[in-house]
Amino acid sequence: MQRKRIVKVGLALASVSIGAYYNKEIRDGSIGLLRFGRTAVAAGEIMLDYNRSLYSKTVDVASAEYAKTRSEVHLRSAQRLLKLCEKNGGAFIKVGQHLGALDYLLPFEYVSTMKVLHSQAPQSTYEDVLDVIKQDLKCEPTEVFRVIEKIPLGTASLAQVHKAELNDGKVVAVKVQHPLVKAYSAIDITSMEVLVNLASWVFPDLKLEWLVRETKRNLPCELNFMMEGENAEKTARLMKHLPWLHIPKVYWNLSTTRVLTMEYSDGFEIGTLGQGENPEFEPFKKEISQKITQLYSDMIFLHGYVHCDPHPGNLKVELDKQGKLHIHLLDHGLYAQLPTEFRENYAKLWMSIIRSNVHEIEEVSEKLGVKGFHGIFACMVSGRSWNAILGGIDKQKKTLEEEKEIKDDAAKYLAEIMQVLHRVPREMLLVFKTNDLLRGLNSTLGVKNNIASFVTMSRSCANAHYLKQYSNCKSLTCKVSVTVSHYITHFKITAYELLLWWASWWTN
Repeated sequence: MQRKRIVKVGLALASVSIGAYYNKEIRDGSIGLLRFGRTAVAAGEIMLDYNRSLYSKTVDVASAEYAKTRSEVHLRSAQRLLKLCEKNGGAFIKVGQHLGALDYLLPFEYVSTMKVLHSQAPQSTYEDVLDVIKQDLKCEPTEVFRVIEKIPLGTASLAQVHKAELNDGKVVAVKVQHPLVKAYSAIDITSMEVLVNLASWVFPDLKLEWLVRETKRNLPCELNFMMEGENAEKTARLMKHLPWLHIPKVYWNLSTTRVLTMEYSDGFEIGTLGQGENPEFEPFKKEISQKITQLYSDMIFLHGYVHCDPHPGNLKVELDKQGKLHIHLLDHGLYAQLPTEFRENYAKLWMSIIRSNVHEIEEVSEKLGVKGFHGIFACMVSGRSWNAILGGIDKQKKTLEEEKEIKDDAAKYLAEIMQVLHRVPREMLLVFKTNDLLRGLNSTLGVKNNIASFVTMSRSCANAHYLKQYSNCKSLTCKVSVTVSHYITHFKITAYELLLWWASWWTN
């Protein structure tokens, strides 16, 4: 009976979605329908597997047998989903990469399987790359480039990057969009809506409509490389106070919506440092973590203009001749402009978490749209357990026991977590994604309890809070009071820093 219900719901959703497909203007409908068909088949297989293996059997859900079967179904379904993403490419890879970062929401089998998409995105042929360059620059590639390396530096969901040399000898990086990714973006989004609707039906607590909604909103921006170039230049202006940060220069005369030519950046991807490569950077791992934390803290709390894709491939590090560390920030396709009110509330939320001020956490959470879920919200923002927040996250390191507690709570409160994701402003979803990726970077570097990073973030947060208060002052007395309070806050942060360093030294 339940299987019939599943099939009926699947057919109904497919009918609605196919209708939506035919109402869209998409080039080469046969290929678009094939991509949609792959999605429908994969969704059906996943749905029937869960029904056959779990829902149609009378097994005690608390038994070891059920847990083993459920894990096996999760893995098979994740592998089907991975295969679908790899075949369809484009927007599917983008969403698959996001799923691979949702370790606090999705079962381990899904997260571990989908994570490979960060490094195994499908690659366009060299001939396709040259064709796109020729079409967009209105000339033969050899008229502009002395050489374009055949093997790409990196391949992502929407494009790939090739090292090249201009005819005047300048070394550049050329980002070229995959030929058909823009043409099929509409049908891909429709297909993903089908997949998400089915997932929500099979798992009532797992509501991922917000993910499709954000992809639909952000994809057009990421497919416009001229906008990416503008993002890069704006970030370079805003972050000029960080002398160790480098944003590659844009060659506007050699850039279009599908081709972006930028200065080539030397260095090593941060992802390679976690694999034991480049041992010369071993003493710098904590400094790298601290600098990346400062960069993103300043983006979020001071400027409200945030790079939303800080995965290991988009950050390079190098040492200059004096042995000083420099960081290159790449791929500026997706940014979030945080409204002033949101940014100020988010800064206040962090300050209340740092101070373990439950009343203030509850108050600010309500302002951010999650009344009644302040505890879960604070845990999602900080990546710490509620017990750790109450005890002071600045006073205790994150332990293996706490990590287990967080994972157990994520499974226990999945419905509540989904409610939070539905209620928060869309800017918060991008901040969540950024936080997840930053925590992943620290994990890659082997830096999970970096005192300097925590202190750096606290200082940026305090600075933003100070600027807000100071701008509201109408009298000299108010300005003096706010300034004194600001210096007291920094003194406390310094005291915490010394205390944490001492505790770390003592325990080691």
